[in-house]
Amino acid sequence: MSQDDPAQTDNSAKSNPLTRKLGERELIFLMAMLMSLQAFGIDSMLPALGQIAGEMGAEGNERQFVIGAYFLGGGIGAFFPGAFADRFGRRPVLALALVSYITLSLACALVTNFDLLVALRLVQGVLCAGLSVVPLAMVRDHVGGDKMARLMSLIMMIFLLVPILAPAIGQGIMYFFGWRAIFGAMAIVGSIAATWAWLRLPETLHEEDRQDIRAKTILKNMGKAIFARQSIGYVIGAALVFGSLFGFLNSSQQLISQTFGQGDYFALIFGGAVLGMVASNFTNSRIVEKFGARRVSHAALLGFIVVSALLVWRSFGPPYILWEFIVLMSCAMATLGFVGANFSSIAMQDFQHIAGSASSGQTALRMMTGAILGAFIGSLYDGTPLPLAYSMLACGLLGLVVVLFSERGKLFRRLHSPVQRAEIPRR
Repeated sequence: MSQDDPAQTDNSAKSNPLTRKLGERELIFLMAMLMSLQAFGIDSMLPALGQIAGEMGAEGNERQFVIGAYFLGGGIGAFFPGAFADRFGRRPVLALALVSYITLSLACALVTNFDLLVALRLVQGVLCAGLSVVPLAMVRDHVGGDKMARLMSLIMMIFLLVPILAPAIGQGIMYFFGWRAIFGAMAIVGSIAATWAWLRLPETLHEEDRQDIRAKTILKNMGKAIFARQSIGYVIGAALVFGSLFGFLNSSQQLISQTFGQGDYFALIFGGAVLGMVASNFTNSRIVEKFGARRVSHAALLGFIVVSALLVWRSFGPPYILWEFIVLMSCAMATLGFVGANFSSIAMQDFQHIAGSASSGQTALRMMTGAILGAFIGSLYDGTPLPLAYSMLACGLLGLVVVLFSERGKLFRRLHSPVQRAEIPRR
């Protein structure tokens, strides 16, 4: 057989994992790992907030700034990666975010001043925003509509294992090596993800979809993706309901440790609350193409409102028992598993040719609104779950209003997905 025989070349490619084409499964796991770096940078820190506050002299609810600053930075930073990814490609922007994640994690491990730590976390959130923006754009490069919702649900299902495991990992690292070592672990995990992406992730931007880097073009594309009636309700709606989730994240360490007196079991309790989101994302991946992203997510939003109302109603009875609160929170978070991927997919559906800018603008608005809202909700912590319960109900009702605006007053419609292109093979 000659050296140039195509069959021989094909067999060689199949035997070499570095030259084999990226399949759907590997794409799902890789995108989930890249996105989960953000979650690991937040959730692994939750058990350490008390120690950080004690060592650095942070008072009261100030400890929440370690989390809130990262959220806010991610929202601000999300405005920029998409435009550059639409011009120069997805890989260079992703590389910058990964290098920033690794470098600033190491810097955070060395600081001794609380204000400087918060500032570094803010900068880290800004520079690492590409980890939230670029994966969404890369998935949209391949598929759209309900098929994108299915893929995003599978990605989110794997991604959500991190909030379950990260607090326990952070607590274990802190027990043996101190809280600073958690930032070192972030750098190590970031290095692993960077190596995998560098070796296996191809450029997914189609040449005909490259956009100008001029400010006028960027703002036009972002404005189109954000303010179109069919998308804005889903962007704002997601920001509202996930803002209430961010409020829970910000205050969870105090709720579990101070309100319920179970700080030693924080990782286990927090993981139990998040478990519902994993199950719902898996379920969503199985049903969304059959029933449609709109039908599933609209039902889930109504479910979130009902559970939030139960949380408020229960707050007026005898003092909460821990298991009651966690069961209700787990149910609320489970409904968000049907909201997140579907709302994102619906909002991105009409913007395949400007996927980077669309992902940037929509992610920035979601993250900034959610971060500010989450910080405000967290600051309301008064030793009881009541402020969180009221906030969740208000966010759910407002979310329903803006979704109704996008849908012109009609829920549960099913629209046909756009034609797909460049679909990846399943392996």
